[in-house]
Amino acid sequence: MSLPLSHPALRAADPDLAALVAAEEQLQADTLRLIPSENYVSTAVLEASGTVLQNKYSEGYPGRRYYEGQQIIDQVERLAVTRARSLFGVDHANVQPYSGSPANLAVYLAFAQPGDPVMGMALPMGGHLTHGWGVSATGSWFRGIQYGVHRDTGLIDLDQVRDLALKERPKLIFCGGTALPRTIDFAAFAEIAQEAGALLVADIAHIAGLIAGGAHPSPVPHADIISTTTHKTLRGPRGAMLMARAEHAKAIDKAIFPGLQGGPHNQTTAAIAVALHEAAQPSFRDYSHAVVANAKSLASALLGHGYDLVSGGTDNHLILIDLTSKDVPGKIAAKALDRAGIVVNYNTVPYDPRKPFDPSGIRIGTPSLTSRGLTPDQMPAVAAWIDRAITASRTGDEPALAKIRAEVAELMAAHPAPGLPAG
Repeated sequence: MSLPLSHPALRAADPDLAALVAAEEQLQADTLRLIPSENYVSTAVLEASGTVLQNKYSEGYPGRRYYEGQQIIDQVERLAVTRARSLFGVDHANVQPYSGSPANLAVYLAFAQPGDPVMGMALPMGGHLTHGWGVSATGSWFRGIQYGVHRDTGLIDLDQVRDLALKERPKLIFCGGTALPRTIDFAAFAEIAQEAGALLVADIAHIAGLIAGGAHPSPVPHADIISTTTHKTLRGPRGAMLMARAEHAKAIDKAIFPGLQGGPHNQTTAAIAVALHEAAQPSFRDYSHAVVANAKSLASALLGHGYDLVSGGTDNHLILIDLTSKDVPGKIAAKALDRAGIVVNYNTVPYDPRKPFDPSGIRIGTPSLTSRGLTPDQMPAVAAWIDRAITASRTGDEPALAKIRAEVAELMAAHPAPGLPAG
């Protein structure tokens, strides 16, 4: 499938960059994107991201700016905030964070002092760098305490969470992560946090769209602070939000500005507003449930091919595969799959004996393929491609990978992606 030429002004001004954009459009059109943190945004979100709102500097908050000429910008930001509060049912929302990591850092700035104990899931167990892991600023400036999962089940060890929390008395407890295939028990975390005298921070970056669509329980009744990116399952631009109970609103806003950031990216704020509007539609509820249905179908098919899935399957959009029994390292498998037109990322698995840059697993997810209209009935074929490609990676069978890539491209041509030029 060959896409039509697009971006005429860019082609005229900078043909080299325009060619790279066109190549990326073609790559996204032709390949099966299984990275769980990626998605396709709508044309409306893309258009909002490229508006003249880019031209404005808007330090401060609506009605309290440090620049004049904010009459329209204030309305844009208020619209995004109102939609966030309505969609997630929260008291307060801040839509200014540039991305997920700065949003999490703002939580530390608002509620902790350097050296304070903070608690989160260990990175190798499925957590995020910004949950107090050592190589992150959050692990350098604060005393990180990490919990993990049960070795036999791959599920979060809530007994360990409670024991550590009561022993260490952290200021913050983070729940959520980047490689968690199961439902997060927000109520259990909240009970532990209350007992330990900690604030509970729910990082829902991966599952925000599932929560918005009712396909995953919401942390709102349980968490003091909610952090999320606005892309991934929410299908918005690359940005972030912090949401909180009313009593924490002032501290959150002060931490974002002037604590960490200057002027917000108004074009991103507008695109977030569009994405939140889209997520409030009945069709998005259908989409979020379809993401989970596809993930469950794909997990079942992979189990049928003899793959070891961390926790035995999935409740959400994400599947973590331990390739140890297949005798293929995750990095080799991921690169072979890429040559076959199937885009994944190599990933550590719990208690991984291999190094993080050469781990035992791969991480896959269904947000993007669901946005293209694929259904559970097609997941066995996807699993078969994955199996064929990983088998080929063991023997270096490049013709087999090329054959899969052609088959993938044929299926993708029948399912055009949102936001890409029509083929």
